[in-house]
Amino acid sequence: PRPGHRKTPCDVTGGYASRGGWELSDGLWLGSGGPGTAEEAPEGGRDASPAAGQSAPGSILHPEVQTLDLRSCDVSDTALLHLCNCRKLKKLNLNCSKGNRISITSKGIKAVASSCSYLHEATLKRCCNLTDEGVLALALNCRLLKIIDLGGCLGITDVSLHALGENCSFLQCVDFSATQVSDNGVVALVSGPCAKILEEIHMGHCVNLTDEAVEAVLTCCPQIRILLFHGCPLITDHSREVLEQLVGPNKLKQVTWTVY
Repeated sequence: PRPGHRKTPCDVTGGYASRGGWELSDGLWLGSGGPGTAEEAPEGGRDASPAAGQSAPGSILHPEVQTLDLRSCDVSDTALLHLCNCRKLKKLNLNCSKGNRISITSKGIKAVASSCSYLHEATLKRCCNLTDEGVLALALNCRLLKIIDLGGCLGITDVSLHALGENCSFLQCVDFSATQVSDNGVVALVSGPCAKILEEIHMGHCVNLTDEAVEAVLTCCPQIRILLFHGCPLITDHSREVLEQLVGPNKLKQVTWTVY
């Protein structure tokens, strides 16, 4: 972007901005004359950033779009259905910046998964109505996934981790904090081909996890650098002992747990 251009939390990179048309809200595309800017983006693409309070530009429908950051945009499943043309999409950020996002469900995520097979990063934190059905679609159709954030998605269970472990060989970072996941799901995840390259696992505030989950991660994931399991009341001091036994000096960059 040119000097002085400040990007808002709703950004589009890799496509280009049309002369008219803003607003991705329930799939409605406003006509020309809407506010916003179109600036040069890195790597020769284009970047479109709506003005504060506006949603993403209609140009995101361009097939060259690779990154969508919709953290502060009011989008729903209906809007996600319009992404079928964005087949080169690699990064999708639907994190809710405040509270929970209730308008995104597995229906919308399944639509994205069926069209965007090159997706590398899916950030879905606090999409509280997302279920295993949506994650299963991502795991089966987006085999290049490297990062997936399901933190606070209350409908996520072991089924999702089984699917990711079986199908996503390139996973490096997984966040399933504050979900219904149990030891069985964690063991399934780290028993898959991604275990050898997993570097970061966030599983804090998962009330069903025990020491078995921590030990499975430390045993099966030689590249793990960040492991967060605070707020898990069933995890005991045994996990600290396993950390000391299995983890060499300076290997972990960050580890958190809660002493009960």
